[in-house]
Order: sequence, then structure tokens, then C-alpha cells
Amino acid sequence: MLLRDYEPERDKDAVKRIWLEAGWLQPEQPRQEEAFEYFIGSGRGHVAEWNGSAECFVLANPGTLQYQTHELPLCNVAAVTTSRVARRMGLARRLTARAIAMAAAEGAAVSTLGVFDQGFYNQLGFGTGSYLHWLVLDPANIQVPVKARPPQRIGPEHWEAVHASRLARRRCHGSVNVLSPLFTRSGMVRLATSFGLGYFDGPNGELTHHIWMTAEAPRGPYHVLWMSYRTPAQFLELMALLHQLSDQVRVVRMVEPAGIQMQDILARPFRMFRLQIEGGLTYGIYASGFWQARICNLDTCLEHTSFSAGPVRFNLRLSDPIEHYLDEGAPWRGIAGEYVVTIGPQCGAEKGHDPSLPTLEATVGSFTRLWLGVLPASSLAFTDHLHGPAELLEQLDAVVRLPAPHVDWDL
Repeated sequence: MLLRDYEPERDKDAVKRIWLEAGWLQPEQPRQEEAFEYFIGSGRGHVAEWNGSAECFVLANPGTLQYQTHELPLCNVAAVTTSRVARRMGLARRLTARAIAMAAAEGAAVSTLGVFDQGFYNQLGFGTGSYLHWLVLDPANIQVPVKARPPQRIGPEHWEAVHASRLARRRCHGSVNVLSPLFTRSGMVRLATSFGLGYFDGPNGELTHHIWMTAEAPRGPYHVLWMSYRTPAQFLELMALLHQLSDQVRVVRMVEPAGIQMQDILARPFRMFRLQIEGGLTYGIYASGFWQARICNLDTCLEHTSFSAGPVRFNLRLSDPIEHYLDEGAPWRGIAGEYVVTIGPQCGAEKGHDPSLPTLEATVGSFTRLWLGVLPASSLAFTDHLHGPAELLEQLDAVVRLPAPHVDWDL
């Protein structure tokens, strides 16, 4: 078994075969191969070679994560796929660990990914992110005090403008930007029924706010894949635009935007939620934590953290399971160790142990969840691997106060 960088001329056909076997490429979708080309060009690829052929592929995208008011360098693991002949060999864990280690060695402070199910990536130090809300709604029930202007059509040819609009959107705590425009370009051509509507209102004709969605059937569901806006007025105009589609479309699916409670702009939401939709769908709001994150550089993360209360000082005994899946020559070996941590207006971590301070024991995944604001320390002590004296947990609860993180990007 050989773990190495992806080489397009050598590995592209093998990786394409892996994706076909995994169902990530459908031959009946004519533009998916084009989307594949853009996607694998949007980051750094890694392959596990078995019997002379690439049988596992991992793609890591450079990006940023907004923490409070700071932008932290990010490694987003965008794809982990294994062929049918190489399952249950541990390739995915080892290759993902390699991708994270190389990104961390090059400066990534945090890593994120979307999960197929809970548990697998915990073995690499990831912790589950906050719930995101999925809405299934009738656009006729959207009620806003504005009327949308006629929008402009947006197509795959606008990929650069769309990506720039996404990067310039309103950002909230926890939001992710994937930096390569090829990532957005891939998402725009992947499905033949996708389309966009938006407004080029910038001083130089820039795309300021838009929606990108796919039409699954003439009457819906329409699935909002992403939306970008910068101001309340732009958000309301996009909502009015969705409402105006309701003369034909009965069902829209979307992720609730960061910092927005969509129920505020729904007319008679509970009546709508009681209605059955053709095809077995039900209107409603559903929650799931389908994304995970882990700290890769504790010093960088805490240096960019500040709270109005505190300080609280404690020993942190941090375990990091990723080291078990890294080769001896890996340029980074995780962040396990003993630290003296300060949480308050100025945060930081120093290697060592102070016997006069209380000790918090945590996995990197559970500590990442605390640092991001997914759950308070006292709650993590119930359900995750984070333990310490009750007084210390209460102090951390009082100091670490953050809005729920929202990645605001399909990872």
C-alpha cells in the first residue's frame, strides 16, 4: 500500500472509476464528468495505491473559517471515496489523516468535513458540529414586505461572478469559505436541472445577491443549493423571489440561512406543517448535525479567541486519535499533550502542567466543539469525552458564550 499525492495523468481514470463505483458519477448525467474535472482541480488530491492502481481518493480544499471576527486558515476535506475492491482496509482513515497532516503542516488551523454518518471521522479527532435546520416549505407561505424586481438569469458561464458573490456574502460565526472558484464551478454544472437567479447591483456590475437551485420536477421540489446576500434588503428580495415562484412551485427545500429564523417570515407555518405533499414529503423544519470539525493548531485557534468574561485558567489533558493513523514521517502528528490554557479576554495555551490548577480532560473533537460553541462544557460532560471538576465546568459555561456555529457552505 502506497499513500501519495494525486497525479492527474496517472490517476484520473482510476479515481473516475472509484466515483462510478461509489455512485458519485452517473453516466446518464451528461455534465457530471465536467463537474468531476473541476472538482478534483479545486484542491489537493491524495491517493492510496493498491496493486499498482489508485483505490482510494481524498480531496482537501484550502479555505477559511470565520471564528468570531477572525478568519482562520482551513482545510476542508471535500471527498473521501474508496473503490469496491479496497473496502475495510483502513485506507480512508490513513489517507484522510495524511491530507489533514499535510494541510496542518502548511498552516491550516482547523479542518472541516461533511459526514456520511456519525462515528467514522471521530476516529481522526473530529467532533460533531451544531444542528443545521432543513426546511421543506410552500413558497406561497413566504411573507415579506417587499416585491422582488425581475431577476437576471444566472448560468454556469457566470461561475466566476457567482463564486465572488459567495465569498463576499454576509458571514456569521463558524461560516466556511472554500477558496477555489473551481469548487463553485463544479457545483454549478453537476446537475442539468440547476439554475440561478440574481441581481448584479454592485458599483461595477458585480453580482451582489443570488440563489442557486435545482428543479427536481415542474411543481417542485426546488432545492436551494446555496444563496448569497450581504444586507437585510437583499435577503428579503431573494425571499420575495422564491415567493413569486409559487404560482407553479409547491415545494422548496433549503437550509435555514445563518442567523435567520425562517419561521418569522412564514405565514401560518404550523398549518403548513400539517399538510401532506404528493410523493410522501411533509412540510416542516428538520435538524441534523451533518458536519464535523477539529482543531489542527491549538495555539493559532486560541490566539484568535476572546471573551468578555474570565479569565479561567486550567490544565488541559488533550488526546488526539489521529496520530494512530499517521506514518512515522508525517510532517504533523496531531495536537495531543498537556497544556496550561487561559480562556478569557486574552486566550492562549502553553505546553506543560500547573499542579495548582484544575484539570480538564478532553479529546480534540470534544474540545473543538467547546471552542466553536456547539455545546457548553457542562453539556459535553454528559455526552462527549470531556471531563473536569464541576466548578471548572461552571466557570467555562459562564465564559465561553458564542452563537451556534453555521458553516453556511455545503461541505
